[in-house]
Amino acid sequence: MLSGRSGVTTHRLRNLALLFLLVVLISGAFSTTTSLAQDDAAIRGALSDATGSAIAGGTVKIKNLETGSLRTLTTDDSGRYDAPALAVGAYEVSAEKAGFQPARAKVNLVLGQRATVDLQLAVAELQQNVQVQETAISADVTTTETSGLVGERQVKDLPLNGRSYDQLVTLNPGVVNYTSQRAGGIGTSNSVVGNMFSASGRRPQENLYLLNGVEYTGASEINNTPGGASGQLLGVDAVREFSVLKDDYGAEYGKRPGAQINIVTASGSNGVHGSAYEFLRNSTLDARNFFDHGDIPQFQRNVFGASLGGPLKKDKAFLFVNYEGFRQNLGLSDVTLVPDAASRTSAVAGIRPLLALWPVANGPELLTSTGAPSGIAEAFTNPVQHVREDFGTARFDEAL
Repeated sequence: MLSGRSGVTTHRLRNLALLFLLVVLISGAFSTTTSLAQDDAAIRGALSDATGSAIAGGTVKIKNLETGSLRTLTTDDSGRYDAPALAVGAYEVSAEKAGFQPARAKVNLVLGQRATVDLQLAVAELQQNVQVQETAISADVTTTETSGLVGERQVKDLPLNGRSYDQLVTLNPGVVNYTSQRAGGIGTSNSVVGNMFSASGRRPQENLYLLNGVEYTGASEINNTPGGASGQLLGVDAVREFSVLKDDYGAEYGKRPGAQINIVTASGSNGVHGSAYEFLRNSTLDARNFFDHGDIPQFQRNVFGASLGGPLKKDKAFLFVNYEGFRQNLGLSDVTLVPDAASRTSAVAGIRPLLALWPVANGPELLTSTGAPSGIAEAFTNPVQHVREDFGTARFDEAL
């Protein structure tokens, strides 16, 4: 396989621009509500003086360095503060109180993290500002949940065959890709077209997928794994990070006993950021399948798209949109046992129409154990599967 980025055609760029404009117009009619518990993070901690005594009534400000949103808190009688329901991203925590020198710390929150940032304020004898680079521990010591984080760098940089980011779920211990064991036709419990995973030995149907705190399901009758016509879970450029919780987790999770796969999409910020890409793969670059007969079957796959995020109003409203297109023409290698040429010519007139229902043999004839003709031969075919899938997301955030 060979893949790479290249410039998209003028026609595709024009279509993407029209899509972005449509999403912006639609998104303008909606506003956001408070983040759900499953897709946020939190910062908590305490203020103390040089002797370790608690500082009550101190002012703590928590600023999102990406969007500029600010939350102001006051410490309680024990000097403690708690800021729940924070979006993932980089933050600056500052504290101050009359008679003390202010202090600051920076922390980068990841999905589901409950960071503890304790600040110590010195008596204001000198005019100086203390800044601390806080390295918060990702492990949550307040619950027994086990969470495996797949961060933004892993999602964007690790190679993916088909750009289906759920393949990265297996980076977590105890998770097995179960897709090869899929069985059943359309409408059955195993008819899901996306990838399937078993976590800690549980059935794939017992996993719960959450996208920004909302249940994310597929199109099959009773299976709950998301996926589209391509068999891929598209939208890599729209994903910021995701976590896999299994075995034990907090009360805010549940509904199914398997893994809780929590996906958070990227959001707009005060800076404009975006990308345009196209990945290709075709039969010219691929090796021959063992069951191919004659020329290598037709295969072309193109995955292309673009993303764009930025402010609608600085420090107030933000928008992020993403589009991804999937086009594939795939010759499916197939070997069938059919009547050989001798069987067709020697058949009586009433049987010949039935034999015509089988493909004509283009492979070797099979022999019996004694070496005599068996009347059966192999037919190699490569019916072409055509897949077209278009995937798009939009996220609108407003600081209230």
